[in-house]
Amino acid sequence: EPLCDELVTYFSERMISAKTLRRNNVSQRKRNNKIVIAFTYRRDKVLVGCKYREVSKKFSQEANTEKILYGLDDIKQARDIIIVEGEIDKLSMEEAGYCNCVSVPDGAPAQVSNKLPDKDHDKKYSYLWNCKEYLDPASRIILATDADPPGQALAEELARRLGKERCWRVKWPKKNETEFCKDANEVLMFLGPRALKEVIEGAELYPIRGLFNFKDFFPEIDSYYLGIHGDELGIPTGWKCMDGLYKVVPGELTIVTGVPNSGKSEWIDALLCNINNQCGWKFVLCSMENKVRDHARKLLEKHIKKPFFDARYGGSVERMSKDEFEEGKEWLNESFHLIRCEDDCLPSIDWVLNLAKAAVLRHGVRGLVIDPYNELDHQRPPNQTETEYVSQILTKIKRFAQHHSCHVWFVAHPRQLHNWTGAPPNMYDISGSAHFINKCDNGIVIHRNRDPDAGPVDVVQVCMKKVRNKVIGQIGDAFLTYDRITGEYKEADEAIVAKVVKQQIRQKSTSYQR
Repeated sequence: EPLCDELVTYFSERMISAKTLRRNNVSQRKRNNKIVIAFTYRRDKVLVGCKYREVSKKFSQEANTEKILYGLDDIKQARDIIIVEGEIDKLSMEEAGYCNCVSVPDGAPAQVSNKLPDKDHDKKYSYLWNCKEYLDPASRIILATDADPPGQALAEELARRLGKERCWRVKWPKKNETEFCKDANEVLMFLGPRALKEVIEGAELYPIRGLFNFKDFFPEIDSYYLGIHGDELGIPTGWKCMDGLYKVVPGELTIVTGVPNSGKSEWIDALLCNINNQCGWKFVLCSMENKVRDHARKLLEKHIKKPFFDARYGGSVERMSKDEFEEGKEWLNESFHLIRCEDDCLPSIDWVLNLAKAAVLRHGVRGLVIDPYNELDHQRPPNQTETEYVSQILTKIKRFAQHHSCHVWFVAHPRQLHNWTGAPPNMYDISGSAHFINKCDNGIVIHRNRDPDAGPVDVVQVCMKKVRNKVIGQIGDAFLTYDRITGEYKEADEAIVAKVVKQQIRQKSTSYQR
């Protein structure tokens, strides 16, 4: 029967007009000696079901009726649809000028379900399947469910079934300085119909995992432009001759190669010491060719700038003192963490990256060294080629670096070089796959002079073979000298560099003539 004056007043207090109530056939009925509100569910104007609500917000429904959306006829052939969580929210949308709105019949779930059931077992959301012919034509579905966790869970359940690519979601505004509006009716009551209209007009695309707009990254891009973090242009290497070619950027992968005994690991250690000295970065080392004690000695010599032992290699240079040694141990413990496989088996890349992740989260490390590639476990499926395998592990390393804003140095040896003339190898010479240079951000070849006629044998050539990011460097060569006593690398003077370059040109010319 028609609503009594008391219920009309109840709706009026919630900013719902008598006109809207009549158009939606909102009625009343006597149930259990109480007058209750009757929301009629219709399809093609035919009564399908009825939901009852007491003023105290106690709900009940007619039993054994088909589950459909409330206000279904209002979205027939509609291109834009609004879905809300309750019948009064549907009426509120009409007060803001939106008749193309429906409400779910059963409210919201406590949480999102783990698995999406098939149609025949999707009982909780059977109303979506029963109304499929009304929902399919819609190209834009605005989900205006409640702001509480169950309401957000309902939005996710609806989006999963309707297709997130055509779903949008609303952001409910503040109703006062401390609280947000919970639903459409609260916006209507506290802020008015224009504010509710602005909510719908301001609806945003429903997020799809893995699909973004640039707008989603504007805060990160702003920080990059403003130089908020201080490492946007890269961390200097500590050698001026190299800084124009290479700087260290969080989230990048650097592949380092070179023929055996060229000093690849020593150079990386020196680079880490320089970066630690400049900006306090911490590192995690997976250095499988080094004994821990030997690696500690090399790092301490570079840090203290004195030999570890009073031995022949130290010449007349005084050995580090006991106090310097103890201070160095503290520095070593604070600056470096180790990944060591204590078992007989070889470590897999997944095992290494999982421990590196723990080091990032627990100790705040900013750099990871994996040295070398051939000491990892390379078991792969029989149907996977080595090229495919290398591509896969490099992808994993790059994702780790980007996700944890951690720079990764990965050492890979070249394959056996036939008829080698002593020139620096190429990145394509790395054993295993061309993906090492294809997928890295930076490619470096460390090359040590072995010819006394070409200059001092302590000259080390650092060849930048690839730099993906033009902001931080470019292709070219830098020349350093290696101090055998302390393990330090220093910039080579111009005369030495000129002599080495001249000899290399002569070697290339001789090679071409042959």
